[in-house]
Amino acid sequence: MHPNPAFRQTSRDRNLAFSRARGFGILSVNGPDGPLAAHVPFLLSEDASFADLHLARSNPLARADLPGPALLAVSGPDTYISPDWYGPHAQVPDQVPTWNYVAVHLRGVLEPLPPQALGTHVDELSAEHEQRIIGKTPWTSAKMTEGAKDRMLRMILPFRLRIVAVDGTWKLNQNKPPEVRARAAEALAKGDAAAQAIAALMREKPET
Repeated sequence: MHPNPAFRQTSRDRNLAFSRARGFGILSVNGPDGPLAAHVPFLLSEDASFADLHLARSNPLARADLPGPALLAVSGPDTYISPDWYGPHAQVPDQVPTWNYVAVHLRGVLEPLPPQALGTHVDELSAEHEQRIIGKTPWTSAKMTEGAKDRMLRMILPFRLRIVAVDGTWKLNQNKPPEVRARAAEALAKGDAAAQAIAALMREKPET
């Protein structure tokens, strides 16, 4: 994550709220031959003390030496920033391209859960995301034919990341003067969905 303190002033609560809303990240642990990583959906507990997730039995990470330290990296919108957007060179000289982005790192201890926790976990995970779909009757595992859910559950394993640290980087040109940030945000607002999302974040009032 970017070490500049200007980009790391976001509160723990907002970092956790972002992670909860995103619900998807890259889980990484140290393996015997180097880092192991998996892209996983997850559910953050109400008190944010842990995140529950599952992995395919065939995933090397599922066979790692656990419990052990792990990192869950949660990424948000990101976009390229052209130095031309800051303003005329005479006013803002010697600028260079950069990348604006939002990312939160959840660090902790990853541990296996007992197999009987798996059914509840996958039902809660699907329920969380089904209820976000407007105008749709939520899908539930009850719609599956008899025995199908059990067969699928045998292919995955449940895990829990017990969170001990939360770090966030919201790199949004906070190191630039307000008028320069405003010009860059105006240019981004004409771009794709990711650029527009970054522009909206840049235009927010700083946290106090």
